[in-house]
Amino acid sequence: MDSGFLDHVTSVLAEIEAAGLRKVEREISGPQGGRIAVGGREMLNLCANNYLGLANHPDIRRAAAGALDSHGFGMASVRFICGTQDLHRELEQRIAKYLGKDDAILFAACFDANGALFETLLGAEDAVISDSLNHASIIDGVRLSKAKRYRYDTSDMDALETQLKQAEADGCRFKLIITDGVFSMDGHVAKLNEICALAERFGALVAVDDCHATGHLGEKGRGTPALTGAGNGVDIVTGTLGKTLGGSMGGFIAAAQPIIDLLRQRARPYLFSNSLAPAVAAGSLKAIDIAEEADDLRAKLAGHAAKFRKGLSEAGFSLIDGQTPIIPVMLGDAVLAQNMAKELDARGVYVAGFFYPVVPQGKARIRTQMSAALTDEDVDFAIAAFGDAGRALGVI
Repeated sequence: MDSGFLDHVTSVLAEIEAAGLRKVEREISGPQGGRIAVGGREMLNLCANNYLGLANHPDIRRAAAGALDSHGFGMASVRFICGTQDLHRELEQRIAKYLGKDDAILFAACFDANGALFETLLGAEDAVISDSLNHASIIDGVRLSKAKRYRYDTSDMDALETQLKQAEADGCRFKLIITDGVFSMDGHVAKLNEICALAERFGALVAVDDCHATGHLGEKGRGTPALTGAGNGVDIVTGTLGKTLGGSMGGFIAAAQPIIDLLRQRARPYLFSNSLAPAVAAGSLKAIDIAEEADDLRAKLAGHAAKFRKGLSEAGFSLIDGQTPIIPVMLGDAVLAQNMAKELDARGVYVAGFFYPVVPQGKARIRTQMSAALTDEDVDFAIAAFGDAGRALGVI
């Protein structure tokens, strides 16, 4: 290998380190949960997407283990060759029923689902109108498409209307508005009612990435369309099985039958990727069953979020307002965010600092996420630890 190239890569890594932007992975020994084992210590976990606490649920584990025995370890194939089992179709139909759509299609991850969506459905004569804070997978998916690209400031309905008018003036055939349902770094919920009203006015489709909502927000956990009352105004939902719905892996798109049928024929991440492992499919089926009936867990989650938000606000921390279990603690500086994470680690709280390029420059933070796996005592412990760490660093 050319030593010059390796020298270049090494210098880039050194720049990342010097800027305080290096991300470090810590190893968890044992299952995901409200408390986790890290380096021989038990720590309170405030940064998993395990919103309902289902990642280590015994019924889900049993369902997954049963599928290992009945359906094997892996498929060793893509879906259209010999990689489709009854479990895969059962899961797709279950997702569709849960979200009120005709059908659904599975992917290895929602990153792949968003990577498949735009290129498959839209051509050069069409338009994608995207929120400026949309997830990286949406941004990359839009780049793969030949459709014309329009961008509006996050949740700014005047800006969205302006872009819809521009797409119309540009003679675009079909217009697709795409937004996160919950913006993962801030915890904001998209203004789906207003988005859908504009879509109806301009004859546009609406797609929502609901990864941080499906399972724990809205009636029965059906996500932001249910939470906001937008309902059938949302045409396409992309989502994940890797967060609330068991926390394993896999993504999906749910929509009208012709859309799903076309994706099966032409979506490259679907056609050229292995099928989900049978254990994942079976465990995810059980997770949806549990989530649909988990009003008690959703109430517990909401209570934890309200209590934690109140405690941190009273302590003097700067938070981003919101109605979800995502509660960002704003610190501004990347090094400060990492130092805050270290101080919390020393106090037995597992968090991660978020900084550029994950969030904009100057917007570094500790993104905390509540979970129904936590107890009230855990939340009290976390509030106290944040207060102590914040005082030690002069943040509060």
